[in-house]
Amino acid sequence: MGRDKSWLVPLLGVLFLVVVIVGFMISGGEPPDPKDDSAQKIVDFYVDNKSSVMAGSFLGGLAAALLVFFGAHLREVLRVAAGGKDFLSTAAFAGLLLIAVGFTLDGTINLTLAETAEDIDPAGVQALTALWHNDFIPFAAGTVIFLIATGISVLQHGALPKWIAYVALVLAVIGFTPLGFVAFIGSGLLIAVIGVVLAMRGRGRAEPATP
Repeated sequence: MGRDKSWLVPLLGVLFLVVVIVGFMISGGEPPDPKDDSAQKIVDFYVDNKSSVMAGSFLGGLAAALLVFFGAHLREVLRVAAGGKDFLSTAAFAGLLLIAVGFTLDGTINLTLAETAEDIDPAGVQALTALWHNDFIPFAAGTVIFLIATGISVLQHGALPKWIAYVALVLAVIGFTPLGFVAFIGSGLLIAVIGVVLAMRGRGRAEPATP
């Protein structure tokens, strides 16, 4: 029989982070700010970067899917550690779902702009871009929920090393400040770290015993 490969599942968290970084790198950068730039400049950005913006949007959707599967696995890990009676595991999963919604919303707006920038009124493009620049609420809410729920659950039940809990809670506090974007970036790195920790633990359990 082949060796159990279920330990690979938490590495979806690492893959999620990689896809997010690649998507950001190829998406053409951040669109012009509608508060400071003209509607025509924004239209020109989407026309000139149509293919890269569309590719970045699709990668954002892929990142969202990976995050959902990783979140489902993490929920199970937290739930089992709590003896099957822990609402925090569900809250952590819900936080990751909100972040995934943020990625899909963000990608949908960008994809719409890339597809229609030449066909609709420049003022409409400017308005959609303003929405894109301010669609951070699902990201912010999801990040804080994920960090708080995961941090407290780990401290209570020890599903992960306690230092992960402390990092999560510190990032959650930062999420309530004007430096909230630091919490979002930190949560992405923390997701990858959790994925590696769980994968290493699962691989150790999957290793066949030495006769």
